[in-house]
Parts: sequence; structure tokens; C-alpha cells
Amino acid sequence: MARNGIMFQYFEWFMDGLDSRLWINLKEDAKHLQEMGVTGVWIPPVFKGTSPFDTGYGIYDLYDLGEFDQKGSVKTKYGTKAELLEAIKALHQYNIQVYVDVVLNHKANGDEKETFKVVEVDPSDRNKVITEPYEIESWTKFTFPGRGNQYSEFKWNWTHFSGVDFNERDKKRAIYRIEGINKGWSQGVNFENGNFDYLMFNNIDYKHPEVVEEIRKWALWFVNETGVDGFRFDAVKHINDYFMRDLIRKIRGEYRTDFYFVGEYWSQSSGELNDYLNNIGFEMDLFDVNLHFNMHRASTSGGYYDMRKIFDDTLVKEHPDYAVTFVDNHDSQPTQGLQSWVEPWFKPLGYALILLRKDGYPMIFYGDYYGIKGPEFIEGHQSVIDKLMYIRTYHAYGEEVDYLDHTDIIGWVRMGDEGHPYGCAVIMSNGSGGEKKMNVGSINQGAVYADYTGNQTVKITIDNEGNGLFPCNTGQVSVWVRDNVLTKDASKEDES
Repeated sequence: MARNGIMFQYFEWFMDGLDSRLWINLKEDAKHLQEMGVTGVWIPPVFKGTSPFDTGYGIYDLYDLGEFDQKGSVKTKYGTKAELLEAIKALHQYNIQVYVDVVLNHKANGDEKETFKVVEVDPSDRNKVITEPYEIESWTKFTFPGRGNQYSEFKWNWTHFSGVDFNERDKKRAIYRIEGINKGWSQGVNFENGNFDYLMFNNIDYKHPEVVEEIRKWALWFVNETGVDGFRFDAVKHINDYFMRDLIRKIRGEYRTDFYFVGEYWSQSSGELNDYLNNIGFEMDLFDVNLHFNMHRASTSGGYYDMRKIFDDTLVKEHPDYAVTFVDNHDSQPTQGLQSWVEPWFKPLGYALILLRKDGYPMIFYGDYYGIKGPEFIEGHQSVIDKLMYIRTYHAYGEEVDYLDHTDIIGWVRMGDEGHPYGCAVIMSNGSGGEKKMNVGSINQGAVYADYTGNQTVKITIDNEGNGLFPCNTGQVSVWVRDNVLTKDASKEDES
């Protein structure tokens, strides 16, 4: 009997640098994660970055997983290669899949300078050239002196990139498009700023056949080397969509057909997400950015958000089989460039919205669970998330009946299935509390229901038609389950 899936993003932006024990901590936490109901863990980029403190998105060497003395240390910010492999092994022992964050749109902190011709482009319209061609010097040669030729003999040079952002000669920062045969921005990318191929650092040119061949070779080497179960692709709207589609098909064709992929396409345009899914042949999931922003708006509206619209224009509504739902992540957390933090009071409602519904693959953010160090420590919500995860694992099954019919108070019922026959009833309010009549099925007539969150201490008796009048406090969520089921020992529940 299938168990409801839960992804856990096991990092936040402000984790420790040189003394980080993330891989060790993850190994030690594997059993706890499995007991919580986690079925997949998304880990940060495991590759050597620009320095020992690099969060992982300033990619230097995709083949260095914390094994070679490069860029100031042997290990990455999160640990050594040996520690990484031990963490993956531990997670697999507890039947948890591992998805690694993969950054393929740029490389950073090259080993040597090179001279080549460029033109400057308008940052707000990268198709608009604003200078004549001229020579610059930039750090575009990657020789990997600490690794040498181990795993790959490929060395990167300026011809493998389409743009850079720094001229060493005059220390000027701008967006420089590299000139040459078959150069120029890639197509199949987001149209923001005219063409959003360029994001940062040295922009990888996927029109170059040597680049395409090398990345494909690296991907197959990496999955065989680590045994991971999936990729979370960073910044996919900046990479040619056909290249991404073909890379996915190659990995599934030559490594494993059930290899999992999810892409970060940060956009509030449902049309853009629809187009992207079509262009890649629906080969991967996407994060439901619009649902996140709906929750952000609800949390900051002072109680005036219309909760009937919480799923409007969302991926989970339009393409439920391709949506990874989330409340917050490392990019939306405070101080980050995409900051759109869901206010703490709404977090329990948000996690109920992703964990207790039928559609979507819900993701728990490390910072929401364990807290964020940051400039100021932000408390996590471990206790309430644990409760919601328990309900998802053991009760949130079967038909979903919605009561999304009030501006402040909404609810839904999960009717249960053969293995989990009693289901659950969920009610939440972003304004004044109240109550809602919901039907939990005639199988539950006469049953007594209790609120597993503990926000309500009263108990509800279901009438002969299966109806119950379920209350909810102001700005809270309550999850109602048969009281006699809740009192059972969890070890006796169906964990299949």
C-alpha cells in the first residue's frame, strides 16, 4: 500500500561554513526523518564552489564533491565526499530517496585569465547591444589544478561560455556577451530582460557541442558515483529547455527510468510554467511558485485575503501531477534576493495546505522545521509540522471533498481509503474563527472527533448523516480525526 510522499529540503542559506557537519548531521538524522514520514530529501549542491563558505551555487568544479584541495579546502561547505556518500547510504537504508541540487547555468572563480572579444548589452534588454566589440580579460579558464585529470580531462575556456560579468582590465562589472562563431545568447529561455540566458558568473554556452557532451558525461558519472535518486535543477528558466529535456531523457535512458527531476522556474506566470512543461515534454516536475506567493499574500494581508482564491493560478491546480508544493525555501527566506517570507502565524495553515491535500508533492523547508540562523535566529515550527506530517502519513488519503466557500474560513475532508478508512477533516481561518459543517461519510456516524493539532479541546460527535460542525480558532488550523484512532499506538498504524 503506497505511503503519501513528503520531500524535505535539508538546508537553509545561513548554515555554518568551514565547521559545517551537514552530511554528518543528515546521516544521524536519517532514522528520525523516516519516522516523520519523509520519503525524499533534497540536499544542497554537493560540488566545490568558489570558497569553503560557498552555499553551493557558485559552482567551480562539478567533479569535486569534497575530495580535492581546491579553492581553499578539501571539503565543501557541507563536508567531505566520504561524508556525503555515508549520508546517502544512511538515507537509503531508511528508504528515503536523495535529490541533489544541480547548478548547470554557470561556472565561477576560474583558474586563469583569458582575452577575448565581447560587446556590452543593456541589462534590462540583453538583446540590445550598447557598445562596439572590444577585448576584455576575464577568469574563464578552468584547469582544476587540485584535481588534475581525475574523472575528466575536460578543461573549460572562454569558447565554452556565452557571457561574463567582469573585466579584469578595468575591474568593470557589466553584462558582456562573448563574440565569436556561433556565439550569442541561447534560445529556449525566459524572455525577461529580452533574453534571460545570462544570470551570473560565467554563463555556460549550451550551443557548444563540447559543452553538451561534457555535461552529459558528467551527469552519468555523477549518478553512478553517488547513487542519488534525482536532481533538483537550479534556475532552469536560464538554460535552453531542449537541452534540459534531452539531458533528462539521456539519464533515464542510460541510468534509471524512474530517476526523479524537479526544476526551479521562479515565475508567477502560470502561462510561462505551462509553456515550459510543454517544451520539455512534461519530463520533470516544477516548484509551485504561485502557491507560495498566494500563501505569502494571505499571510501579509492582515486577514483580508480571500481564502477561496488560495489555489487560483497555481501549478497544483492546473498540473497536479507535476507540482512540488512548498511554503518557503532558501531563496524566499529573509535577506535573500527572492525574499517573500510567509509570516510565522500562517505557517501551520500553509503546511496544512500542502501536506493534507491529495495533489502535489509537498516539501518541508529545513528553516521552517529546525529554524534559521541568519542575522537573527528565526524559530522553526517542528511541533506543528510533525503533527501535520503524521496526519498525512496515516490519515490524509482517499477522495477529497472541498469546502473552499468562505473568504476567511475554508476546509476540506479526506474520505479515507481501504487501508486508512477514517480520513480527516481540515478547517482553517485567516480571519476571525468560526465553524463549518462538513460531511465525513456515513461510516463515521456517531464517531467522536478530536483536533490533533491541540488548538481545539472540544470534541465533536458526527450525526447520522456523517455531518459534523467543526470549529476553528482565529488565524489557526484544526485537523479533526476520529478520537479512538488517535489514541492508538502509532506503531500499530499501517506504515506500508
